[in-house]
Amino acid sequence: MKKVIILAAHNSVLSTIASPMDMFLQAGVLWNVTMGEKPSPVFDVKIVTSNGEPVMAINKVPVVPACSMHDIEAADLIIIPSQGFLFDPNADDHNERINWLKSWYEKGADLASVCGGAFTLASTGLLNGKTATTHWGMAKEFNKMFPEVDLRTDQLVTDEGRLFCGGGISADLNLSLYLIEKYCGRDMALQSSRCTMVDMDCTSQSPFAMFTPEKNHADSMVLEAQLRMENKLLDQISIEDMANEAGVSIRQFNRRFKAATGVTVNNYLQLVRVDAAKASLVNTDQPVEEISLNIGYENISFFRRLFKKQTGLTPSQYRKRFC
Repeated sequence: MKKVIILAAHNSVLSTIASPMDMFLQAGVLWNVTMGEKPSPVFDVKIVTSNGEPVMAINKVPVVPACSMHDIEAADLIIIPSQGFLFDPNADDHNERINWLKSWYEKGADLASVCGGAFTLASTGLLNGKTATTHWGMAKEFNKMFPEVDLRTDQLVTDEGRLFCGGGISADLNLSLYLIEKYCGRDMALQSSRCTMVDMDCTSQSPFAMFTPEKNHADSMVLEAQLRMENKLLDQISIEDMANEAGVSIRQFNRRFKAATGVTVNNYLQLVRVDAAKASLVNTDQPVEEISLNIGYENISFFRRLFKKQTGLTPSQYRKRFC
């Protein structure tokens, strides 16, 4: 029976503790009971804290652990729940948890983070040079703190052999199913998927993500260009014109824009326009062709391709999913 340890901390999101625990505990049990067979559990799951004392979840519900993390004698998988935006690298027990995680990784345990738990996992340094994911809304902060990690917020689950990440809070279920399949095979994962009614083949965050432009910078020239693109979607916006108006070369304009925002001018404009299209698809009944024209794309085919590239869905699929 595989040993799964969930490392809870103060301000952990309760569901990122409870949901993985429930998902792993039901493997080999819920399906068997439903089918009239004898339960055959395959995971032993324990919640631990750094000192064995209860912690308070972010919703003020106390989480009572089985023991201290230092009392654990065997671990195949350690799950790091999310602390959301309350992740604190200066917390008293942060370094202690980081060292404990690295020690168990060296002993052969796999490590998996849920949503903002990726900040803790990345703090170990084990993700440097590797892919990871977290909630798309935390991407900017994560990239600032861990520039050596290849962050892929388009992915719901990342797999680096023994290091795993789940993208959002509800991705704890997708991550758990992914790991059940990895440890126990697809048949058991499918059984778990059917019993819990969680789609195990959901692999992308892209349909849920919204563009959050970087404006916390000191480059007034770039900020003016950002506002122009956001407020005048129908204009034929020219990089050359914006550069000339700013009195700089196109090369310098592009360089400063990318340095300030993290994306190119063309990519920024596309992201802004697609986000405007998302709002129209959800909040109006305008035809897709009309929405495309309203955001500055006369070539409807190009708009459809761009929209699907950014979201993983066609405009019509997006509307059906979120309306």
